[in-house]
Amino acid sequence: MSTNTMRLDTRLFGREVSYGLDGPWASYWLVFLRLITGWWFLSAGLGKIVEYGLLYDAEGWLLHATEGSIVYPVTEWFALNAVIIPNFMVPWGQLAIGLGLIFGCLTRLAAANGAILMFFFYFGGTGWENGFVNGDLLGLLLFLTIIVFAAGRVWGIDAYLEQTDAVEKRPWLRYLMG
Repeated sequence: MSTNTMRLDTRLFGREVSYGLDGPWASYWLVFLRLITGWWFLSAGLGKIVEYGLLYDAEGWLLHATEGSIVYPVTEWFALNAVIIPNFMVPWGQLAIGLGLIFGCLTRLAAANGAILMFFFYFGGTGWENGFVNGDLLGLLLFLTIIVFAAGRVWGIDAYLEQTDAVEKRPWLRYLMG
């Protein structure tokens, strides 16, 4: 009987380190993280769309919640010059990110956009009044984990897309998938 054992061998702080990713548990965990994170963003986007429709307004958050934060110059510019972009992209972007993660389609692209949103939510928040380690930081870490481990290749559409001729001829497309 042969066991298919995958090991991650690396060097960490000058020492050789090896991690075993035995059996299907790592794959199940990646699918679980991808689905939970996808549902979180899908429901956040749907909630905003149902409550506000096309009238979602991010201007107050862009100007006031982020004031004094490291992202304030960016959010202030959007609030004063192009508020229509975040007004559209936050609810509809959350919806698209959630669907991409749930179906495992263009997973890295979806997770990268989720990481960008979580970066702004975390660093543009209210001065870490809920602590340095909070839900926004954990959300950012979830998205980064999904990107690093190519979670769309496990029970996702990306596993099939990567085998198509279009992707075979354009290997750079794999960076958006997985």
